[in-house]
Amino acid sequence: MLIAFAIGRAKGLHRIVDIAWGIAFAAVASVSWLLSDGYGDDGRRAAVALATLLWGTRLSVHIARRSRGHGEDPRYARMLARGTGNRSLYALRKVYLLQGALVWLVSLPVQVAPLLPEPLDAPAAVGLALWAAGVFLEATGDHQLARFKADPAHKGRIMDQGLWSWTRHPNYFGDFLVWWGLYLTACASWQTAALTVISPVVMSGLLIFGSGKRLLENHMAQRPGYAAYRARTSGFFPRPPRRPAGAPQPRN
Repeated sequence: MLIAFAIGRAKGLHRIVDIAWGIAFAAVASVSWLLSDGYGDDGRRAAVALATLLWGTRLSVHIARRSRGHGEDPRYARMLARGTGNRSLYALRKVYLLQGALVWLVSLPVQVAPLLPEPLDAPAAVGLALWAAGVFLEATGDHQLARFKADPAHKGRIMDQGLWSWTRHPNYFGDFLVWWGLYLTACASWQTAALTVISPVVMSGLLIFGSGKRLLENHMAQRPGYAAYRARTSGFFPRPPRRPAGAPQPRN
């Protein structure tokens, strides 16, 4: 995060921290894998490290491509406009160091699981399946949105196709599954389960109530068609879209 801060300060674009988010988790996974050599089960160590590396790298590459050629993220612009004193130090405290602390907290399962001597068990297998489903949903949602926005005919329209017709945030729901899945890989005992449960709880809170869903929807609220989209589409957990009131029932 300090490296990201130096780059962001030099470029005058603090949205660089969003690219660093996934890379930071990949770094934690790599260091945890290296330092756990000789302590944890090799299969569990490799599975958790590889899963986190794949998720973090994909996310960072996607955000880097999406933000290419754009200016400052409005979220950070508004936040920094409220700051007092030195703008760079304010950004360091409120953006980079805060996200660095969150990376450490959320990645607790990634730090603990490689130290466990038990081989991969049923909870870990379920966790890896959840992780795979989450990465699929996140990557598919991102791809569908990017393809939709690339079509000039869709300018100004709300994306309501594919996964986006089942949930307004398929990418955030995918993240939700990823971190509950990684949590299960550290649940070889009740002690480790209790120690690391704060990770998916905090991530779920960020996605639903923090800088994820809530903040994005506040930004989208005034877009034409968004109210109708919100009325028919689940806010987070996927489900079939609701039919508009008064719409005819489908015939058999």
